Amino acid sequence: MKKLRANMDRYFNKLDEHWRALPVGKQRQYTLRFFVGYLLLTAGVIGKVYYDTSSNDMAIEHIENPVLKKSESPA
Repeated sequence: MKKLRANMDRYFNKLDEHWRALPVGKQRQYTLRFFVGYLLLTAGVIGKVYYDTSSNDMAIEHIENPVLKKSESPA
C-alpha cells in the first residue's frame, strides 16, 4: 500500500511540474477549454433529463384484480 501511495505521489508531482512548466496563457487556455467542455456536458445531461421527464404521459386508471377478472375457462 505504501508503494502504491509513493507511486501516486510521484506521478502527481510529475504532472504538477509539467503544469507549472506551461506558460500562463496556455494554462488559461486549457482551463477554459476544460470548463467549456464540462459546461456543455452538464447542459447536455440536464437537457436529456428534462426531455425524458417532459414526455411522461402515464395513464392513470383503475386497478383491476386479476383473480376477480372474468377470463376464458381453461377447459
